[in-house]
Amino acid sequence: MSAFASLRARRPAAFFTLGTVLALLAGLAWPHAAARAADGLAGRWEGGLQGPGVNLALSAEFTAKDGGLAGTLDIPAQGATGLVLVDIVSGADGKVSFSVQTGGAPGAFVGAFSGDSLSGDYTQGPFKGTFSLHRAAAKPVVPAEPVPYREEEVSFANGEVKLAGTLTVPPGKGPFPAVILVTGSGPQNRDEEIFSFKPFRLIADHLSRHGVAVLRYDDRGIAKSTGDFAASTTADFAGDAHAAVEYLRSPDFHRAHPEVNAKRVGICGHSEGGLIGPMVANRNPGVAFVVLMAGPGVTGEKILLEQGQEISRAGRATPEELAQQAALQRRIFKAVRGVIPWDTVRASMMEMGRRQIAALPEAQRQAVGDPEKYLAGVVDQQLQGSKSPWMRYFLDHDPAPELQKLRVPVLALFGEKDLQVPTAQNRPAVEGALRKGGNKAFRAHVFPKANHLFLTSETGSPAEYPSMKKEFVPGFLDTLSAWISRTPPRKK
Repeated sequence: MSAFASLRARRPAAFFTLGTVLALLAGLAWPHAAARAADGLAGRWEGGLQGPGVNLALSAEFTAKDGGLAGTLDIPAQGATGLVLVDIVSGADGKVSFSVQTGGAPGAFVGAFSGDSLSGDYTQGPFKGTFSLHRAAAKPVVPAEPVPYREEEVSFANGEVKLAGTLTVPPGKGPFPAVILVTGSGPQNRDEEIFSFKPFRLIADHLSRHGVAVLRYDDRGIAKSTGDFAASTTADFAGDAHAAVEYLRSPDFHRAHPEVNAKRVGICGHSEGGLIGPMVANRNPGVAFVVLMAGPGVTGEKILLEQGQEISRAGRATPEELAQQAALQRRIFKAVRGVIPWDTVRASMMEMGRRQIAALPEAQRQAVGDPEKYLAGVVDQQLQGSKSPWMRYFLDHDPAPELQKLRVPVLALFGEKDLQVPTAQNRPAVEGALRKGGNKAFRAHVFPKANHLFLTSETGSPAEYPSMKKEFVPGFLDTLSAWISRTPPRKK
């Protein structure tokens, strides 16, 4: 994958298989769109792409624009959302074509739609595959009727970085507790949107209907927030969350929002946000409670190794493939730390790719074309992501010391089928660190059949994201609101 599934499937992959190599075909799009077509294609389509060694979930969304169509593509296994589609053509006879521009050759979709089905052929350079999509039912993320709470566009600053977000405040005089929602890894908007699912918008809606004020904001460098996302680490994002706490506790905010209780401000962090919550609570005495949604309890290295194995098992990888993957991951980690040169890792990845391509049936080998040229492109693209500042920080960051220092109530929520921050690995570590630190005000809960997004899942694999029902598992929202409502003010 060009963006690994860790935490929220948003970061560069640290493992490599033929399936993930070929998944890179969809790549990253450049912002350009030309639309010519009819309204019949408008809407959201979900399904997958198949080809030699590839079974890749994806979804596309088309909207009417300037007499034609504009479109975007989402690829969950790569953590890629909003890839811009170009040259969209939809004829009256149902024939359809569109392309996604990548760092190399563009990928071309050519097919037809009839009723609620859209399918055809996909080509990119020598690669040939097929795609099949089905129209997704349009459904509002939150109820369409006027909401009973107040919504405001707000902004606050962390040094030169300006964060933009939405504040929702329940009706009445309060005083209401307040919670700051902190996103998972990768570039996230304030709704933490992925595949038409907006978990933070749903959480904010539920909590503000149940007496809790909520602040959610765009990550730095994303949407309406300023800053450089690509150059940032978890520590930088923690600084942004700290600034959010200071904003809600400031005299200016209190004068404008006297119904919000400045002594009951908490943090709810999802995935990487679960690393950030304890960091901020230990630094800022204004944090009254912490909620960890699929929060890590071990180092990034351990999570990535376990995650790679679990997701590959779900994809029916053989024991030999699992062993090769883990060995390559460890070599990548050594390169991240400067122990071995990146050229050594690149050579290993190229050799693995050669063996996997050589093992393909003749027809599939022909579809790959020039294997050296093809492999060089995808390997270099993958390694570029592994060299990021974020990866260097995340790999060795251990959440245990911060968890041990926590002296505020903690709610730790996990999904039984989470393969991205695996529950069997991380729940015991989180609980153990809290107990070791003497925190007696914590509760942990595992939701049956829930994946990393707390959606009902069969396997827990991110490949299920496009076709899943976009509703939290039963009891998730009620557990969250009931617990927050009971939290007391922080004692300094």
